[in-house]
Amino acid sequence: MRTTPDNAVHPQPVRPQSADPGPYIAEHADGFLAALKDWLRIPSVSADPDHAPDVRRSAEWLAAALTDTGFPVAEVWETEGGPAVFAEWPSGEADAPTVLVYGHHDVQPAAREDGWATDPFEPVEQEGRLRARGAADDKGQVFLHTLGLRAHLSATGRTAPAVNVKLLVEGEEESGSPHFLALIRKHADRLGCDTVIVSDTGMWAEDTPTVCTGMRGLVDGQIDLFGPDQDIHSGSFGGAVPNPATEAARLVAALHDEDRRVAIPGFYDGVVELTERERALLAELPFDEAGWLRTARSHAALGERGHSTLERIWARPTAEINGIHAGYGGPGGKTIVPSSAQIKFSFRLVAGQDTARVRQLVTDWVAARLPDGIRHEIRFWGDGTRPCLTPLDHPALRSLVRAMGRAFDQEIRYTREGGSGPAADLQDVLGVPVLFLGISVPSDGWHSVDEKVDLDLLLKGVETAAHLWTELAADWAAEPWPSRR
Repeated sequence: MRTTPDNAVHPQPVRPQSADPGPYIAEHADGFLAALKDWLRIPSVSADPDHAPDVRRSAEWLAAALTDTGFPVAEVWETEGGPAVFAEWPSGEADAPTVLVYGHHDVQPAAREDGWATDPFEPVEQEGRLRARGAADDKGQVFLHTLGLRAHLSATGRTAPAVNVKLLVEGEEESGSPHFLALIRKHADRLGCDTVIVSDTGMWAEDTPTVCTGMRGLVDGQIDLFGPDQDIHSGSFGGAVPNPATEAARLVAALHDEDRRVAIPGFYDGVVELTERERALLAELPFDEAGWLRTARSHAALGERGHSTLERIWARPTAEINGIHAGYGGPGGKTIVPSSAQIKFSFRLVAGQDTARVRQLVTDWVAARLPDGIRHEIRFWGDGTRPCLTPLDHPALRSLVRAMGRAFDQEIRYTREGGSGPAADLQDVLGVPVLFLGISVPSDGWHSVDEKVDLDLLLKGVETAAHLWTELAADWAAEPWPSRR
């Protein structure tokens, strides 16, 4: 989809006249970056219990910054782990839609000895980039909404946003969001909205701005197989008793068919297939498969037959074996039948698949394939993460595309994310569509050494946010979209 044809098919609603937010953004960019650097200096590493006080300090810092921005409500919400931050700024317009912005303020572990060129928690600005842990993932992409909102007010002459704006910034995303679902269920009434904007994603490339329309879900776990009560002699007993290592190999080999489709019966039931239009949109992206393979440190692209690489990682469900462990692994030989084996697995899910159903399908499939004499246990790491997908013709998505097109002044394309996150929990609990606004690019090095954010792109994100509230308000006035709020 391109912004121009989209606007031709869906004429733009009449919008209130507003000035260009660019001058305001330029005037306040230095102060914005100085504040962001202060926040980045807080090592809010949620995975390390020693940094729990820093995670709390980060939440309190953000709540104070949101108050300074103008939010009349800014609160630290407690969980059983790291605290989250909630803020709210009502529009004052009786018929305005409500938009919830999601992000996270915790970060991945980082230390100079990991290979960083500088201290990861001392921000360095160099050659138009800001390097620090959290610069892109996700403090920079959360904080852009503060200046974006102020620029929106300046450009429109308003004293409150054109829509009701809420923020929810969690403190445990980098630890798997273990308490996030409970948090949003507890506060579902206060989080009620008409759409969610997730600012924890990225764009295709610096010269190819994109919006993400979906993320895959996840079910993962471990299978333990048990045979003899201890390792036994393969000459005396081999070939006459079941071997857990052999049965693990048979399970793994049976997981895919000759077309590399997942062979578990019922696995594809309900899968939302790509439309021809969606396949064409993905094919338009300037995808360099050879470069992608270099990034993956792989020598070939391989997957489900009949689908491109982008389709496989964004829009198709998958099954991966993450590890197989059995028997003797030391130097030389040891002729045994091992007593146990272990398989670690993960399934990425797409729209139309249910995590609970997939867990049951996997459980039944494993039990049906094992012979007598092999006991097994299957464990799943939590309830799983549900997939989410926003229809391309949703009015709120069109608003986001127009806002981004105004900021970048070029065609906006579409992507999806192959990974998984808590966005689907927001979609399910709040019953509203999820949109993705991100300005990070693959070279930013999320979770890696020398993480950075491009400052020009960061300020383009600020400008996108400044336009977004006007676009959403105008589109809502012209065509309110369905909401279960």
